[in-house]
Amino acid sequence: MSEKKPLILVTNDDGVDAKGIYVLSQAIREFGEVVVVAPDSARSGQSSAITPNKAMKLEKVYQEDNFSIYKTNGTPVDCIKLAMNTLLDRKPDLIVSGVNHGSNSAVCIIYSGTMGAVMEGCINNIDSIGFSFCDDKFESDFAEAENYIKRIVENILQNGLEKGVCLNVNIPHVPEMKGVKICRQANGYWTKEYEKRVDESGNEAFWLTGYFHNMEPDAEDTDEWALSQGYVSIVPCMIDMTAYKQIKRLSYLEEKLNFSELEINSSLPG
Repeated sequence: MSEKKPLILVTNDDGVDAKGIYVLSQAIREFGEVVVVAPDSARSGQSSAITPNKAMKLEKVYQEDNFSIYKTNGTPVDCIKLAMNTLLDRKPDLIVSGVNHGSNSAVCIIYSGTMGAVMEGCINNIDSIGFSFCDDKFESDFAEAENYIKRIVENILQNGLEKGVCLNVNIPHVPEMKGVKICRQANGYWTKEYEKRVDESGNEAFWLTGYFHNMEPDAEDTDEWALSQGYVSIVPCMIDMTAYKQIKRLSYLEEKLNFSELEINSSLPG
């Protein structure tokens, strides 16, 4: 692999044949050498799942100068791990995931396979970006989204991200986008998450569905607000999930729970 061009690793959770990953990989080819490693079928909602109990397969499906595509039977995080440990001969300069068919704003980042791959890149100290388009149709029109993808990728390649930080980018499905907002993750949760239906065998079963409840719809600094107003939302995310303010508040537990050996022995029966 050429040392002259930035090496960009691409994956997704919609599968190697999804339109979104095709759009993403083509949009960024001008910026470097692009290697696509994607699941062989949809792996939505996999978060940071890995596959510990079956053999991983990696198959090349396309190759030309500075551009190659591989598929695997694993999750999005498996794709990143496989690429870095078995395929690439150097560390990627950038990892991009998507373009996801559907939003990954607010708490969806916790469930998202798209963002799971991004977090894996971040863990390995690689600048990483997740792209999602707020339209889940397979044949979505990504034309305007592609312009923002190029500009964001170009800027991150030039300027980089701080260690431990990655980006969650959501692109609204609107006739005309207004620009970009750097914002925070909206506070909300999903309700009525399963719907009972009858399956093909005539048996009752449950399908994942649900409605997102935004607890702060009027807060103008969130990704949900930005998207509702026609802006591309960019949320900087961290892999360090420590609630630092709680360390001091919970320090009383050290006194209550750290017993001396004498106290432990004296509390035992007999």
